[in-house]
Amino acid sequence: MHNWRDLQSVIYLLTLPVVVIWQWQFGFFWPLYCLELFLTLGIGVIHHNHTHLRIWQGKRLNRFTDLWITLLQGHPTFVFYPAHIANHHRYRHSEQDLARTYRFNAGLNTLGRSTAPATGHDSNNLLGYLLHPLQASWILYPRFIDYMKKWFHQHRTYFYYCLLQYALVISLWVPLAFIDWRKWLLLVLLPQLYGLHWLLATNYLQHAHADGRANTKQHKNYNYARNFYGCLNPLLFNIGYHTAHHEHSRAHWSALPKLNQHYKDLVVPELHERSLVGYMLRTYILGIFHSRWRTISLHKKD
Repeated sequence: MHNWRDLQSVIYLLTLPVVVIWQWQFGFFWPLYCLELFLTLGIGVIHHNHTHLRIWQGKRLNRFTDLWITLLQGHPTFVFYPAHIANHHRYRHSEQDLARTYRFNAGLNTLGRSTAPATGHDSNNLLGYLLHPLQASWILYPRFIDYMKKWFHQHRTYFYYCLLQYALVISLWVPLAFIDWRKWLLLVLLPQLYGLHWLLATNYLQHAHADGRANTKQHKNYNYARNFYGCLNPLLFNIGYHTAHHEHSRAHWSALPKLNQHYKDLVVPELHERSLVGYMLRTYILGIFHSRWRTISLHKKD
């Protein structure tokens, strides 16, 4: 293990299947189901962290962890590299970022009034948040296919490793659905879809209405991401320190609070949020009824 703090990651990875198996065997239990949904969020963050910096020093353990996360998440782990490392982290919410939040036509609020500014389809509202995972998936999946085609020609073994991940998901879903499709739907598929929603929607939470202009020699932009504080971070591996993570993508998640101190004053106050839940309630619920609760886009075209 590269860092002992990843014991927390291992605990999450081992606890989630135990919670699912217990409910499958003994019946649905609301407190455990809530724990399952929370752990599903944690698995998404672990997937993210493990892609940036591998948990283990040995290749075999890392490959096994990839496959284990694939089974728990219900989706292959290999997709994170072309979608996240080679795209989002490379272009940082700029015009070249395929899943940039201001790309999509989500410029209508939940009351049907246009909120898109002259800069394009920039939005930060409930409808945009709900649509973003679907819009991003539609854009990113062709990239996954191209990624696999590339490895089919350049590294056939890795190509088959990517296929294995899809096969593992199917080999888990089909028998469980055959045994009891209701339990499979409630205890496996719905939590996995919930986790995948958050994995993609987090991009919207962290970047909607942030400044997506690329860095230039004359201008260094640190306002491309929103940072969240509070109890979110110790429970979900410091995922809220997003600017520090972008600036130090290979840093272990446990180092992000200290790194964040350097960037805190370089990011405008509007992009610092004390609470994720408070931010979502204010922006996506109260913002429906009054403009004072809505955010203002910082994005301007170069």
